Parts: sequence; structure tokens; C-alpha cells
Amino acid sequence: MSEPLRDVPITGEPIRLGQFLKLAGLAEDGGDAKDLIESGEVKVNGEVETRRGRQLSDGDVVAVGGDRGRVALAR
Repeated sequence: MSEPLRDVPITGEPIRLGQFLKLAGLAEDGGDAKDLIESGEVKVNGEVETRRGRQLSDGDVVAVGGDRGRVALAR
């Protein structure tokens, strides 16, 4: 069963996937984020994403295993 979806506030759009993984605590560091992405373990809005520089916008959902975070633009 997957973890509840949690909002991860960001201060500006867009944010790159690698940065978001670190900010959301889905990756320990940049190297971990790169490895997760390259191994196909990261999904964006339900689709496997292999581009670390993928631009994310408000409302995008990123999943690693059962852990999920949603980009939430700080208002």
C-alpha cells in the first residue's frame, strides 16, 4: 500500500525533478536522485520519468516506490 500523498511546498516554479526529490526527502542527495531516476524508479504523474532535468509544476505528483509527494507552490 502506498503512503498518503503529501504536499511539498516550493517557492518558485518550475523545479527540476532531481531538486524536488531531494527537497521532498524522496532521495538522500543528488547522487541518490540520479540513481533512482536512471534506474526507472521515479514516476511523475504515474509515468516513469528518466530525465533528471524534467521541469515540474504546481500539482505534479512524484512517486518513488510507495512514497509520493506533490509539488505545491507556496502561496
